Amino acid sequence: MTISSLQNPRIKQAVQLRRRRGRDRQDRVIIDGVREIRRAVAAGVALVEVFACPEQCDADGQALLEQCRRHAIEVLTVTRSVFEKIAFGERLDGVVAVATIQPKTLAEVAPDAAALVVVLEAVEKPGNIGAVLRTAAAAGATAVVVADAGTDLYNPNAIRASLGAIFTVPVCQAASGETLRWLRQQGLRVFAARVHGAVTYTAVSYREPCALVLGSEAEGLSDVWQPPDVTAIRLPMRGAVDSLNVSTTAAVLLYEAQRQRNLARATEK
Repeated sequence: MTISSLQNPRIKQAVQLRRRRGRDRQDRVIIDGVREIRRAVAAGVALVEVFACPEQCDADGQALLEQCRRHAIEVLTVTRSVFEKIAFGERLDGVVAVATIQPKTLAEVAPDAAALVVVLEAVEKPGNIGAVLRTAAAAGATAVVVADAGTDLYNPNAIRASLGAIFTVPVCQAASGETLRWLRQQGLRVFAARVHGAVTYTAVSYREPCALVLGSEAEGLSDVWQPPDVTAIRLPMRGAVDSLNVSTTAAVLLYEAQRQRNLARATEK
């Protein structure tokens, strides 16, 4: 049977997941796109149901639907007009999933001797969080901690901007003070990116286990990150611009850390 009515209860519930209130009330999230759903499944995320518009599914989409059916995940066929109501923006892969996700806690994250943790404080735009998660995954970060979150972690914009990396990197939410205490307990050196940081980002060593802390573009970092054991670093600004997008800053710092670590490994050989 193909669902063609927007008044169908299952459809109405799925549409509500576009808003934070709906996600909080149902304790579920909505995932758009074949790539994102595949990464969620590979990470062990529990899918509740999948909505599919066959006329929009390519070969990858059809293969994903078959995989869902083999694992007894309910696949609901819908018309194009209904699917467009469920799907996010103009990205129509023909498949949307509803899932339940239990966010990790700091206690569940176990940094090792090569730990490289990213902390995002009070970042409000979910697209920025998603972009940082995508970079963190590409650069091999150990985990991402969203401190004093300005948005819910599994906002569809965050999932989309991460290209599904949000499911592949350990990520959790916590208060800033709690996060700093946890970083200290783990023995991580803490570097806080500030416009007026004491040293440039290339003048410090990221070779030991460490955390990179970034704040929102509007407010920067709070006073929580000003203790003497937190090193304030800066990126040089040559023109009229006095700051970078938080995801760009994260990319610069993460790849500098990996460059230093790769050089150290090469030197040891």
